[in-house]
Amino acid sequence: MKIIEAIEKVKNYHKGIFEGKKIDDQTTRDKILYGDANQECTGIVTTCWASVDVIRKAHAQGANLIICHEALFWNHGDHTDWLIESENTTFLAKKKLLDETGIVVWRDHDYIHSGIPKGDGTYIDGIFYGLSEKLGWSDYIIGDKENPLFFDLPETTAKDLAEDIINKLNLNGIKILGDTSTKVKKVKIPFHVLGDARDSIEEANKKDIDCFLTLELVDFTLAEYIRDSSMLNMNKVAINMGHFNLEEPGMEYMIHYLPDALNEDIPCTYIQSGDMYSYVTKD
Repeated sequence: MKIIEAIEKVKNYHKGIFEGKKIDDQTTRDKILYGDANQECTGIVTTCWASVDVIRKAHAQGANLIICHEALFWNHGDHTDWLIESENTTFLAKKKLLDETGIVVWRDHDYIHSGIPKGDGTYIDGIFYGLSEKLGWSDYIIGDKENPLFFDLPETTAKDLAEDIINKLNLNGIKILGDTSTKVKKVKIPFHVLGDARDSIEEANKKDIDCFLTLELVDFTLAEYIRDSSMLNMNKVAINMGHFNLEEPGMEYMIHYLPDALNEDIPCTYIQSGDMYSYVTKD
């Protein structure tokens, strides 16, 4: 099977409706980001981000297709004209590695978020379902079942929950805003918290959310709200694990259904792009 054929089969496996409309291949971010997709597929690696190390490892095990969730060249849309014009040394070195290995990189973002089939005629967001499966939270999903972002967990503390996440997701650490002894039961994954967080703050108040499990969290708006709430003993905390760290389990889960999507015996493995953060703490 050619790589281009494998990609089309993976696309067709998904629901294909993202943000309320059918995915348009002309405008979607799910593009072949690099390489010749007309070659035979020798193996597939799934990952969150096709980093230099992931490319090297994929090549070492004989795979020539990487399915990633995030951009290859560090910008939305994976534009490279500015990198070529500036003769960016990191870009040129990564491009050379891709050329030498012959690896194709395809981004699967909109399709996997659009939903994977559950077997009963319904679809569920493949990224967040993969996370819930990895954490053992699938039985605790509440709210919108197609978008598993809200969980009613057995009560624990923020510290114990963070340690459990670190161990299950193979992370180096995690950041917590608020009192680490806060009792946690209702956990919500908000979308990107980059600026105005009025919706998240209102939701925290109305739905009695104990903990936000965040992709990104800047030091104002929601972060300030969480800290003030915690100081007022209002049982609010945020666990900030990072965007790639939170979404990568969904790419790991992909290897469970890729054989069904492809309907052909192609080796499929997962390579963790790795925790982006290292932590230095005071003695």
